[in-house]
Amino acid sequence: MRTKTSALTGKPAWIGEFSPTGGPRYLQIAGFLEHAVADGRLSPGDRLAPQRELAAMLGVDLTTVTRALAEARRRRLVEPRGSLGTFVAAPVFELAQTVDLSMNVPPPPESIDFDDMLRRGLAQVTLHADASLLMTYQLGGGTQPDREAGARWLGPMLGTVASSRVIASPGAQSALSAVILSLSDPRSVIAAEPLIYPGLRAAAAQTGRRVVTVATDDDGMRPDALEAACRAHAIRLIYLNPTLQNPTTHTMPEHRRRDIARVAARCGARIIEDDPYWLLTPDAPPPVAALAPAQTIHIATLSKCLSPGLRTAYVVAPDVDTQELILAALRAITLMASPIATALATQWIRDGSAEALLNGIRSEAAARQQMARQWLIGADQSPQSGIHVWHPLPSYWTSSGFSRAASDEHLRVTASDAFSDGADAPNAIRISLGGVAERAQLSMALKKLSGLLARKPPHAMLQVI
Repeated sequence: MRTKTSALTGKPAWIGEFSPTGGPRYLQIAGFLEHAVADGRLSPGDRLAPQRELAAMLGVDLTTVTRALAEARRRRLVEPRGSLGTFVAAPVFELAQTVDLSMNVPPPPESIDFDDMLRRGLAQVTLHADASLLMTYQLGGGTQPDREAGARWLGPMLGTVASSRVIASPGAQSALSAVILSLSDPRSVIAAEPLIYPGLRAAAAQTGRRVVTVATDDDGMRPDALEAACRAHAIRLIYLNPTLQNPTTHTMPEHRRRDIARVAARCGARIIEDDPYWLLTPDAPPPVAALAPAQTIHIATLSKCLSPGLRTAYVVAPDVDTQELILAALRAITLMASPIATALATQWIRDGSAEALLNGIRSEAAARQQMARQWLIGADQSPQSGIHVWHPLPSYWTSSGFSRAASDEHLRVTASDAFSDGADAPNAIRISLGGVAERAQLSMALKKLSGLLARKPPHAMLQVI
């Protein structure tokens, strides 16, 4: 079957417009094909025009089309059939392959040749860095270039930051543990919202600290409830994930951030601001660390906005004494960040690769959020940015029951009780959109998930006579 053509241009309907910022044209062409397969403009069995015709339609050379089709074959979008031509492939996935919608990682942007970026970045690191320094101990929270790169990365969030205030940490989890260990004791309490990143509870449990829940409203943590908690407990730390909160996707407005900071100051408590999604969020309010820098420890990981493999998070402390305490705890926990991974992050920030990757991830995340709104009823109420969706369940499903049913269908989602202390967890799931490499596979998974949401569990359909 020949693919459909546009009545206006005569071109196949799947051909889009090239973007000057969309990356190499062969990747953009592969992206046109992937989008069209995902939204149904191309169907399995559709035959593409011959390569020379495609090159003429697209206004590119034959080599670009050849590379594009090779990339499309790698993504399992098309299949060559010898003299018959190239056809849209039927979706082929490994038998019983589980599609992971539980891991919150940034999606791979189709406009970026990530393999090439990685090779070029590592080549620059090894070309300009002293290999002996990359393979030895570095105990100072990052080299001076690493700290300068961190300050530059934090600029859009916090404004001008002195590089001496920046710590390069091996990921946000290590930073969280170090802050808790250094700025509290086993008798102190950490205040947090009812639903929080599970790593915070894990870090608190391992260091012998207790987390108390503070009530929320539509703007997030309630200042009056926080003040009451401070009177009732020895609260030393207040944990906030204020932008695109994990898991609820809620963003705390600026006035509430200021109110919480004022309560923290009155209570003599420090704020841990875990802010991995700020750079993915258009028009996000200023971070708490920009509003109340004297009492906030700001943690910004690259794992959620660039790549978990970089194992780098930047920590900004209010003063030198606090910084030294956090550094000492970091050394006790992990000794140091990996010099090679941190050097790669530094190289990418300095040469602009990190910004290009961030822009690609923003665009890809927005496209995947649109896909979620297409398949999931109620998802149109979710933010249009970010890498996950918080989805309330119909009354006939429980969160844990739906998670198990999804697993039986080879779909992995996260039940709400993973984010709570087990009491009164809402009936909802978190759906992560970045762990599936290809949009076509994500679209199929969301469609399958939508069908499961619409079905009642087997026990709900039993009738008593």
